[in-house]
Amino acid sequence: MQPQLRIARPVSNLARTADMYQKGLGFEVLGSFEDHEGFDGVMLGLPGGAYHFEFTHCRHHPVMPTPTEEDLIVLYFPDADEWREVCDRMLLAGFTLTPIFNPYWDVRGKTFADHDGYRVVIQNASWP
Repeated sequence: MQPQLRIARPVSNLARTADMYQKGLGFEVLGSFEDHEGFDGVMLGLPGGAYHFEFTHCRHHPVMPTPTEEDLIVLYFPDADEWREVCDRMLLAGFTLTPIFNPYWDVRGKTFADHDGYRVVIQNASWP
């Protein structure tokens, strides 16, 4: 059995983050929780996928997001038309096109930042 990957991140605005990732990447809500020992959260991804995101917000002691320029999530879209469509959706969802620190990712991709500064690279390539 293959392991599941969960990428967990604290966010400043849970509803806004969930909305952006749903609209930009076409993710669905896979689960959520409220006031679990002071934390609210939502899990987003594609049903049956091998990975998903968990975004959390602490009610009592919020953890401020502190992404760096090199904290990247890279998603590969080998089909050029689909890649362009996803890039367009990212902008419409509220992500901002962001200059990248490592120029490698600009060769076949575009980098987007959410409202907390987390970066997502949409790469027009396949992963073997």
